Amino acid sequence: MNFKLSTYTKRAITGGVISMIVILAGSFMMGELSGYEAKVLINKSLSGLNMLCNTIVLASATTLTLLLTLLGLSSGTKSKLKNDHYLHVLQIAKFDTVVFIAALMSFLLFNLPITESENVPSNWYTIIYYSSLGISSILSAALIVVVLMLYNTVVNIIKIVGLGQTDHYLTISEDEKTGEQKSNQNN
Repeated sequence: MNFKLSTYTKRAITGGVISMIVILAGSFMMGELSGYEAKVLINKSLSGLNMLCNTIVLASATTLTLLLTLLGLSSGTKSKLKNDHYLHVLQIAKFDTVVFIAALMSFLLFNLPITESENVPSNWYTIIYYSSLGISSILSAALIVVVLMLYNTVVNIIKIVGLGQTDHYLTISEDEKTGEQKSNQNN
C-alpha cells in the first residue's frame, strides 16, 4: 500500500490543522470553567454538537458517493490518467471513511445522557466539556481536509477533461503511451 502524501494532500492537511487551531483558540477563549458551568454549557451545546456530527456524517457519505462518479468520469476520459490520480482518490476515500466513522461514533457518544446521571463527579464535567470541544474541532478540521483534497482532485479533472489539457502532470503523454504499448507487445 502506498501512503505517500502528495503536495496537494499535505496542503489540505495544513489547512485542516490551521482551521482546528482557530476553532480551538476560539473555544478556549472562554477561560477555565467550574464543573457546574461546564455541565450547563454541555446541556446547551449538545444539540449543536449532534447537528455537527450529523452534518459531517451526511457530508462524508455524500463525498464517498461522489467519488464513484469521479471515477466514472476519470475512466471515461480520452486522456489516460496516471496511477497518481487514482491513488489520490483512494486517499480521499480512506480519509473520508475515517471521518465518517469518527463523526458517527461521536454522535453516539454525545447522545449519552451524561448530565442526567447523579453518579458523575462535578469535576468530570469540565473534562467532558473540553473533550467535546476538542472532538468537534477535530471533526470539523477533518471535514475541511476532505473538502480541500476533493477540491484539488476536481480542479485537476476540470483541467484534463473539461479544458482538454494534455500536458497535465496526471496525464500519460504520447511517449509514455508508446513505451507502454511496446512493453505490452514484448510480454
